[in-house]
Amino acid sequence: MVLLQLDPFLNELTAMLEKSTEKGSVWVTLKRSSLKSKGQRNKMKNAGETIDYRCLIRATNGKNTISTSVGAKDHQRFQASYATILKARMTALKKRERKDRKKSAEADKKDESLKKKPKKA
Repeated sequence: MVLLQLDPFLNELTAMLEKSTEKGSVWVTLKRSSLKSKGQRNKMKNAGETIDYRCLIRATNGKNTISTSVGAKDHQRFQASYATILKARMTALKKRERKDRKKSAEADKKDESLKKKPKKA
């Protein structure tokens, strides 16, 4: 697992999503982390120090795993960029144009009435 800065992480995530467009999946997980071991956290608690928690974000496509850590100061910028990437890459979730039911029902009735009229010779 590679711990990247925010911008390279977003670039790699975009590349992962592009590769998995036709076939495959990408899993993204987010969790709270201090990036310290349990022993270090216990020592900090006993000493009365405050623990700085960050958001650990991991992305994997089954073969490659990338990760980054986002602090409280950067979370809004990261969240906006992450949302933009997801909206651009999730094409299957886009709304399709629907035909108006009343208009399509009226058109069907007109087609049926035209078919039933006998032709003049």
